[in-house]
Amino acid sequence: MNTTASTSELYAWVRLSLEPNLNSTVARLLLANFGLPHQVYEQSVGTLSRYVSTQLAAQLHARPSDDIEQRIQQALAWAQSPNQHILCLADSQYPSALFNLHDPPLILYAKGHLDQLNYQALAMVGARSSTTTGNENAYHFSRFLVSQGWTIISGLASGIDTAAHQGALAAQRPNSTIAVLGTGMDLVYPARNRDLAHQIAAQGLLISEYPLGTRGLPHHFLQRNRLVAALSRGVLVVEAALKSGSLTTARLASEIGRDVFAIPGSIHSPLHKGCHQLIRNGAKLVESAEHILEELGHNLPLPFDHSVPASVKPSPPIPDQLDPMLLQVLTVISYDGMSPDQIQNQCGLSTAQVGAALVQLELLNLITQQQDGRYLRT
Repeated sequence: MNTTASTSELYAWVRLSLEPNLNSTVARLLLANFGLPHQVYEQSVGTLSRYVSTQLAAQLHARPSDDIEQRIQQALAWAQSPNQHILCLADSQYPSALFNLHDPPLILYAKGHLDQLNYQALAMVGARSSTTTGNENAYHFSRFLVSQGWTIISGLASGIDTAAHQGALAAQRPNSTIAVLGTGMDLVYPARNRDLAHQIAAQGLLISEYPLGTRGLPHHFLQRNRLVAALSRGVLVVEAALKSGSLTTARLASEIGRDVFAIPGSIHSPLHKGCHQLIRNGAKLVESAEHILEELGHNLPLPFDHSVPASVKPSPPIPDQLDPMLLQVLTVISYDGMSPDQIQNQCGLSTAQVGAALVQLELLNLITQQQDGRYLRT
């Protein structure tokens, strides 16, 4: 356990966060009037009734139910394990950046290295159903920025979040990444990211405002986004549709004075329309991770690691002796992506010839196939 609160004080904080029918706004109202949680519980029903319903006042004045008591003890036991922490709102290690929110969590569950919270951080978010190019951008931007002393924050979701965390870990620096969960700390969503979560706990930090055992619900992830925004110096949106939680994160970031960055893409791609909207609304267009450093500064005076690209992988060179038929097919393929039928119509070859050429070009890493079947140049 790593907290400045005593066991009895922490007990009261955890209980307050678990009270049925008590939302965080009313909880903060009670704290503002009575002090710390244990002082709230010392008040009479009559005094508490000035601020809450008589029924809720009676609940707060009484001993916790057996179910709540069990959950409190479970949380306190969880915090006894190495590198597992409960940070309450009055804790000196509670991240002060969250006070920029109108509703900072009463407590945070954290697993990993708390010193992660002391580094300058950039949030990196985007589509769950991301493209291969989007994932590569997230991975390489993240890896490069961590090599320059930044911490990458994301939400452990599929797609861009996953690639961002993986890129950060690949930099092999101690301040690599923070994952903000939309579940309890004892659950991982999506389940396929369980191993990734263990890596982050070992090399970075997992945090959640949700009690142990809380399953992922849609509104939890939207709520989670405000923590991602608040803990960062800025937010980079890698790919996003027009209706995307990533745009919510960007809006929240802008509202609390954080910088917003977006990577542009094809005007025909639904997964870039959200980024383009952000750029039209004032987000900074970036084509490389160095553009972000130009805005936010280099966090640490580290030498540039030439093994870590600053943006996407450099385009592989076209072999000097590329077969003329392959070159004919490659020439018509755009960076926005084309279906096999479109490619065939453009180059005038047979279906079999185009199919064979596409396979060979992909093996040469000159093109890549997207989930929707389109091919685009790398």
